Amino acid sequence: MADVTTIHQPVLLDDCVDLVAPALAKPGATAVDCTLGLAGHSTAFLKACPEARLIGIDRDTEALGLATERMRMEGLSERFIPVHAAFDEFAQVLDDQSIDRVDAVFMDLGLSSLQIDETDRGFSYSHDAPLDMRMDVSQPLTAERILAEYSYADLVRIFRTYGEERFSKQIAREIVRRRETEPLATSGQLNRLVDEVVPQAHRPAGNPAKRVFQALRIEVNGELDKLAGTLPQIANRLAVGGRLVVESYHSLEDKTVKSFMNQGLKADVPPDMPVVPPDMMPFFKELTRGAIKADDEEIARNPRSASVRLRAIELTRPIPRRWRRRFEQGADYMSVSGKGRRR
Repeated sequence: MADVTTIHQPVLLDDCVDLVAPALAKPGATAVDCTLGLAGHSTAFLKACPEARLIGIDRDTEALGLATERMRMEGLSERFIPVHAAFDEFAQVLDDQSIDRVDAVFMDLGLSSLQIDETDRGFSYSHDAPLDMRMDVSQPLTAERILAEYSYADLVRIFRTYGEERFSKQIAREIVRRRETEPLATSGQLNRLVDEVVPQAHRPAGNPAKRVFQALRIEVNGELDKLAGTLPQIANRLAVGGRLVVESYHSLEDKTVKSFMNQGLKADVPPDMPVVPPDMMPFFKELTRGAIKADDEEIARNPRSASVRLRAIELTRPIPRRWRRRFEQGADYMSVSGKGRRR
């Protein structure tokens, strides 16, 4: 077994434990880690909360296996339930475990260190590998297929929306031109293409292809769609006093999380209403006063924490029925992309 404690460095670990642990102090408390990865955060939660149990969800079978073995070696396996699923199956996972309410839910939306460091799925522009980028290798859509089949307009859309790439049109145009004569099948090919297209004078810090790789990864895995569809499910299954703690690494992820949380942080009344009825009062309490960011010491120790934004809320009262219905329908939480993915 690989030493997962050296592969993976959990981001803002102490902050996350401090935010999650108070909700897990009672006997029989249940937490859900929606993005288990190599269980760096989850093992810390269980160690800090000896009377709690934890459900760990991950769509990557390799990471799930390593995390499960880690729990066994840490002596935590009796309080740990591994589940192979995408996190947007949250409600179904709880139903399958006959669990109605949970006390804490954690999400670390960053790419795991295992996936970044792997050389065979093309997540990183640092290694020449097949352009796969699937977190769940059983799904059909890959980065290579996107580059081969998506129209110029769709390529521009995902690079601009998910990567905030200012040269989206130029990169998409070159992809469409080049794929007519040769397939774009490896990360090295894509890396070189972007390097040739993006002018030297207008490059951001780091590799010029990083935004394109980010956009492809988000599109392949439907990350923003899944996030937008999962947050309402979580809210409807939180116990009163339960907490939702989320680490985001991309502005669109953070925007989705912040917008969702804000729904329950303000009174549900017109601004000029003189008296707020009890049922219109906020049902979330903010625990982080905006977003917590990594300090210089954390970034020096773990460079992948540089872009993290940590937000947390607590459910202070039962969610009003009208909001529960909205969350069930998911009508207010469509993907920020404004357009569905191809499968």
